[in-house]
Amino acid sequence: MRSIINEKNLKNKKILLRLDLNVPLEKNKITDTTRIDKILPTLHFLIKEKAKIIILSHVGRPKGKIVKELSLEPICQELQNKLRKKVKLITENIKNIKNKDFFNNFKEEIFILENIRFYSEEEENDNRFAKLISNLGDIYVNDAFSCSHRTHASICELPKFLPSFSGLQLDLEVNALNKITSEITKPITCIIGGSKISTKINVIKNLIPKFDYIVMVGGMANNFIEFYGSSIGKSIKEKNSDKIVKEIINLSKKKQCKLIYPEDVVVSKGLNGSPQIKELSDILSDEMILDIGPKTIEKIINIINVSKTILWNGPAGYFENQNFANGSIKIAKNIIENNKAKKIFSVAGGGDTVSLLNNLNAVNDFNFVSTAGGAFLEYLEGKNLPGITALN
Repeated sequence: MRSIINEKNLKNKKILLRLDLNVPLEKNKITDTTRIDKILPTLHFLIKEKAKIIILSHVGRPKGKIVKELSLEPICQELQNKLRKKVKLITENIKNIKNKDFFNNFKEEIFILENIRFYSEEEENDNRFAKLISNLGDIYVNDAFSCSHRTHASICELPKFLPSFSGLQLDLEVNALNKITSEITKPITCIIGGSKISTKINVIKNLIPKFDYIVMVGGMANNFIEFYGSSIGKSIKEKNSDKIVKEIINLSKKKQCKLIYPEDVVVSKGLNGSPQIKELSDILSDEMILDIGPKTIEKIINIINVSKTILWNGPAGYFENQNFANGSIKIAKNIIENNKAKKIFSVAGGGDTVSLLNNLNAVNDFNFVSTAGGAFLEYLEGKNLPGITALN
């Protein structure tokens, strides 16, 4: 995989830059700019090199139809503000644009083609559509790691027609994930949460042989608490998960990876109820587990303190309510403390984990925070991502 940062002579070259600008929109207003902020270094680099930038991206799932609410217009405005340069949204149908000289008709140096998913050929991974787009540029750059698990035309087919490179953000993401999957500094710990164990079973199975500790928190831990014979009351759990739990336990024993689950918990009768610390043996049938207890927090902190590398995917409880955010906050603060002392390499990912870190204003206190979602998990599973394969 060749990085665009090492490429010489980009002056006046037309760069087809695939980004993930799929930001949350409410009434045409962006509510979270994290994904835009992360790709600014690549844009600044290309601007400095005096390249002409043609951005390809999407918002939402228009399913091959023009949906006015999913226009890239608000993103165009946001980029213009952040870059302090004019950015032009090209709303003309891509199929009607004949060649790359089209862009000589405008004064701007940065263009955004309207939502690439307005064309059904994008998600159909249509080779002819990709060839058509390739006629608009000289070089292709993928800086959309979070879309790189998709077999879409602008991700997989476009690199076949142009010299192709990775962007700075994609390089950062792959390097960070390599440090927790292949270039590991041990001891290494994974703290993993989420409500469904089945969605992360392949991640866990892939990590167990490489990791020293797998710490189960959140809804996922409830399956283990129940499996070992304690009542979890009316807590969330995944049905028919005993087989998966047993598989994880057996594999962790075989590979000498220590599997940790809560020793004590914080319960309540409802999501907005009062918190109560309880031993596992004391949970009542009308109570739900909403956070980890002090003994468990102390145990996890001790594990973090002896770790050199840490992966965190999934909060420890229902952090949206401050009453049940203590476990997640203590974990975050302890990782940050170790990070600042340069004792640990830390990677966090997953929508809820990113939200939690945003709430704490702590995204920049980790070595890397991934917003990639599906691609993040598939990489951790050990899968080859089509977008990365296409660049290779």
